[in-house]
Amino acid sequence: MSALDSTAHFHALLQFRGRTAACLLVLSQPNTTNWAGKSKIKGSAGLVSSEASLPGLQMAAFLWYLHVVLCVQASLKYLIEFCYTVAQKYLFEGKHEDAVPAALHSLRFRVNLHGLSSVELVPAYLLLAEASLGLGRIIQAEEYLFQAQWTVLKSTDCSNATHSLLHRNLGLLYIAKKNYEEARYHLANDIYFASCAFGTEDIRTSGGYFHLANIFYDLKKLDLADTLYTKVSEIWHAYLNNHYQVLSQAHTQQVDLLGKLFENDTGLDEAQEAEAIRILTSILNIRESTSDKAPQKTIFVLKILVMLYYLMMNSSKAQEYGMRALSLAKEQQLDVHEQSAIQELLSLISTEDRPIT
Repeated sequence: MSALDSTAHFHALLQFRGRTAACLLVLSQPNTTNWAGKSKIKGSAGLVSSEASLPGLQMAAFLWYLHVVLCVQASLKYLIEFCYTVAQKYLFEGKHEDAVPAALHSLRFRVNLHGLSSVELVPAYLLLAEASLGLGRIIQAEEYLFQAQWTVLKSTDCSNATHSLLHRNLGLLYIAKKNYEEARYHLANDIYFASCAFGTEDIRTSGGYFHLANIFYDLKKLDLADTLYTKVSEIWHAYLNNHYQVLSQAHTQQVDLLGKLFENDTGLDEAQEAEAIRILTSILNIRESTSDKAPQKTIFVLKILVMLYYLMMNSSKAQEYGMRALSLAKEQQLDVHEQSAIQELLSLISTEDRPIT
């Protein structure tokens, strides 16, 4: 949505939605509304004591109350996801200061919906911890992480995905503290829990491999780092190539059955797209530093970025990376098949830019 492109727009929109949800929340507070003497609302689920009898207008009022409660819950859930996505996007773009207000709003709405001790608060704590790390506030980051860790330890139903996020952020904390042994321990746990939740070859698992690769790269263990960077690249290639192949086949017909143009789509939200850009461009920078030794690896990452930007409908960036890949392939005198594959990508992008008649 367009609000994600403007910090000021985001805050104005959030204030409006927050005020609306807050007004509804006052109306839906549990154990505060009595209806017709004996009847009493027991909680946000709208339960009524068995002795209650609500004929006529009282029943209509009660049904309206249930409607308000459901609206409040739906509004809060939407605001939680909206703020969480905005904060994530800012973090992946390196805008740590901008991520803080969105993360704090996400935490506030989670408290309103789930209470102070719920495991649902953990993702917001982790956002705040990551933002604090990005701002160099390590002690503050530790406080958020220990709060998240304590909440997880008290929970009996914490998901594997939440465990993964917790260990990933603990890994980032120890990377910032240069404690690589402890960082590797937590990132290994991150990969384990993410694999349990999503599978070993999922893009949501690839972040753990990427951060672990960065550790090995910093420690000059380049063979291990190279293996992990390759794995991350292959995971993203498999994911984006599936979307690209479907779209490229569809574009041979140019229009769908309804006569409308197909829209490019990564299948990702804006935060995930920002994460993909950050990870892949980081790997590209490393590959380009050794492109004379392994040009195919550099071209492979360039082609992934072409597909990503093409699916994001950013033709200029897709062409930029495509031309860089083609230039490197010619410079290194790679086989004709490789050059043809890149030319095919560029041709599809060029076709996309021309209006359909």
